[in-house]
Amino acid sequence: MSVLGSNRGELSNWAVKRFGRNAGRLVETIPEQLARAHAVHLTARLKRRSPYGSTLAEAVRENLADTVPELGEAVRDLRGYEYAVINDHALFPFKYANRLKPLERARLAADASPTRRRMLLGHGPEPEDGLFPLDDEYTTEEYEGLRETFEALGASTKLVCLFFTADPEGGIHVIHWGDARLEPDRTFTWLYSEQLRVATQPLE
Repeated sequence: MSVLGSNRGELSNWAVKRFGRNAGRLVETIPEQLARAHAVHLTARLKRRSPYGSTLAEAVRENLADTVPELGEAVRDLRGYEYAVINDHALFPFKYANRLKPLERARLAADASPTRRRMLLGHGPEPEDGLFPLDDEYTTEEYEGLRETFEALGASTKLVCLFFTADPEGGIHVIHWGDARLEPDRTFTWLYSEQLRVATQPLE
């Protein structure tokens, strides 16, 4: 069951436990990075709508990776993609809808890359029974490969999911972060989540 929290005002114990002294800075930085990534996308004036979702999440990932050295934290390269790792917690940005939608309805796309699935399974919360149930999509060998952690990310590194909704016209609608477990049907079980503020979009 999800436990909803809020960091509007004082920082939550959850945020401080995961990010230590940098928790407050991240609460401020993440909404700004999302707004900046959206503004950059609009400035590029792409005619096709389809690149928006994927490019926005990638821009946020890169922006966060550029920011963490200022915090004295690590940037880890995972197969050519840089991830921000703060206090042994990696930020995993994901746009789960192009309209305002409850977090509980977030779902990983069927064509999501094996790398994303492996990150969520290998570095996310463990299943309650200690074993991720198999479905017909994977063989046992494929499943074991997905469950392995990425040494490049750090075997002890835990994932913090940074989920948001956005669209080109409306910008960023809502931002959540927390501990989410990927389920066999590609939905997520949120062990804990918080809603972050949405920053004002920077002027072009």
